[in-house]
Amino acid sequence: MSQKPKVLISDKMDPNAARIFEERGCDVDVITGETPEQLIARIADYDGLAIRSSTKVTKAILDAATNLKVIGRAGIGVDNVDIPYASSKGVVVMNTPFGNSITTAEHAIALMFALARQIPEANAQTQAGQWPKSGFMGVELTAKTLGLIGAGNIGSIVATRALGLRMKVIAYDPFLTEERAVEMGVEKVDLDTLLSRADFVTLHTPLTDETRNILSRQRLENAKKGIRIINCARGGLIDEAALKDCLESGQVAGAALDVFETEPPAADHPLFGAPNFICTPHLGASTTEAQVNVALQVAEQLADYLVNGGVTNALNVPSLSAEEAPKLRPYMALAEKLGSLVGQLAHGNLTRISIEREGAAADLNGKPITAAVLSGFMRRYSDTVNMVNAPFLAKERGLDVSEIRHDRDGAFNTLVRVTVETAAGPRSVAGTLFGTESPRLVEIFGIGIEAELSGHMLYIVNDDKPGFIGRIGTLLGARGINIGTFNLGRREAGGEAVLLLSLDEALPADVVAEAEKLEGVKLVKALAF
Repeated sequence: MSQKPKVLISDKMDPNAARIFEERGCDVDVITGETPEQLIARIADYDGLAIRSSTKVTKAILDAATNLKVIGRAGIGVDNVDIPYASSKGVVVMNTPFGNSITTAEHAIALMFALARQIPEANAQTQAGQWPKSGFMGVELTAKTLGLIGAGNIGSIVATRALGLRMKVIAYDPFLTEERAVEMGVEKVDLDTLLSRADFVTLHTPLTDETRNILSRQRLENAKKGIRIINCARGGLIDEAALKDCLESGQVAGAALDVFETEPPAADHPLFGAPNFICTPHLGASTTEAQVNVALQVAEQLADYLVNGGVTNALNVPSLSAEEAPKLRPYMALAEKLGSLVGQLAHGNLTRISIEREGAAADLNGKPITAAVLSGFMRRYSDTVNMVNAPFLAKERGLDVSEIRHDRDGAFNTLVRVTVETAAGPRSVAGTLFGTESPRLVEIFGIGIEAELSGHMLYIVNDDKPGFIGRIGTLLGARGINIGTFNLGRREAGGEAVLLLSLDEALPADVVAEAEKLEGVKLVKALAF
């Protein structure tokens, strides 16, 4: 019996992927189109599984995959993999998030041209026997302003192409620094400024709680009249009903979507038939080159992991040696929670982040701790970030990351502090470990507080005056929301106070709005960990 790692390619992909596996020292079988039952019967023989979107890696398949060590998705989306269950089974899940960047960027540019010159409608009428030469009056792209919402990998490629077309490019991205903007040749602006100045807008951001309906009805109605919008990123970034109304009123001069909130969209989707609206069926990654790229990349990544132990673009594991893992895991859990907390609370132009370690934490390998902080910090803005790719994404966005190790003795045996620079100055949170396993928050924005960060939480900044705790408790009780833990901190008696509650369920938006109206409240934020 062969001792080589054995890999199954269960979806159609470029034949060269199989060749790469063989060249890197793996045995490979290409068996596509099987039913789930057939895959369940077969999967126990394999160490690695290479898939595209057709294979659904369910709990039943993972239970049958008794030897499986890694799953590789040729592409970015992993909705067809039960990642939490794969993690519980010790199976690494990888994807290839950058293999289709150029293809997606080019599709956005193609849709921008089509929108500017009304090409789809002109083509349809011409082929229908008409000659509508005077019926279509387009606009030039030269000298127009393109607004990028998201200036990461794909957005930066679009910027390069647009600058080549002699367009002016402005960009909104929470992680884009002034230095990186200059390097890209774009002007960094806030979102409202972008929408007030841009002639064309392209979206290049993932769908997260922060970006859902980022082009809301209010923002569309307040945008520059005659704006044209292109979305090849994710469905759900635009309020589709509002977009229809704005197209009909002329507030939005045109829109081109490659993605929809629900795919495939219903035949009676409200945008179908709207004036100056064009769409494609999620073709952003659909080029021969992109499909070859992701197939080759997933083969290289899986083979490197199975043969050499290398980890690239993993979605559920950090880059750790076997010796470091047991000691570092509780620190990484703490670091990720601190990063997530500061990412959820500190908004605006975030250009710098520092990770400080003192006490026992100072003697550890700092890279995994930093990666864990960045993973938690950037998760609010990216749906593919993890402890492996977070440092790369931070560097790509121009985020200045510093790691500081202190030899001094502090109030705690071990401490990790995360600080971000905001327009209002530095904001920091700090945490420690109780015992050797239990992460605890011990400071938030200069206020001492002890709390466990987990599940659904409510963060409130309020005036330290009698009666407030009763008011918030009454509000939540009246809405049937149970409080798990109650954590308090304050700067000084009668000054600014912080309340951090753990809740048994997610807090509805209307309850957050009610809490904001309570006497003495300065800030309310629903958190999730």
